[in-house]
Amino acid sequence: MKKLKLAIIMLGLVAMTGVANAAGVGYIDYVKVLDNYEFAKKATKEVDAKGLEMQQYLVDKEKEYKALDTPLKKQTFEQRTAQEFKAKEQAYIALKAKREQEVYTKIREAAKAVMVEQKLDAIMDQRGVFVGGLDITDMVINKLKGAR
Repeated sequence: MKKLKLAIIMLGLVAMTGVANAAGVGYIDYVKVLDNYEFAKKATKEVDAKGLEMQQYLVDKEKEYKALDTPLKKQTFEQRTAQEFKAKEQAYIALKAKREQEVYTKIREAAKAVMVEQKLDAIMDQRGVFVGGLDITDMVINKLKGAR
């Protein structure tokens, strides 16, 4: 009798575990989402423009440097330019990190909403899924397009 009760309890636990995992796992192609998300495209263009602006700054400063005639002027110019460039570089890095975080947060929020709607247990990056799972990439893209 004791063995029968134990077997029934074990079957119940197995059945409950199966029900809890019935929803499954979704996966997302993050790169595809980025490629189809207008906000991400705009953020990338903004960061790239800032990078090009820094490159142009260096080209302009190089021209100014070549026009200087004394070693003292050149040394002063180098020091000042290095400080200015460092400030620009830090601003660029901060902008890039901020935009990347904004994009990631919006995609994560959309993925969470799809996870709830689809009653999924978790969402993984597609590279972590070998077989199985539910591809929610297009659902997340549609959610982002509707969120504007």
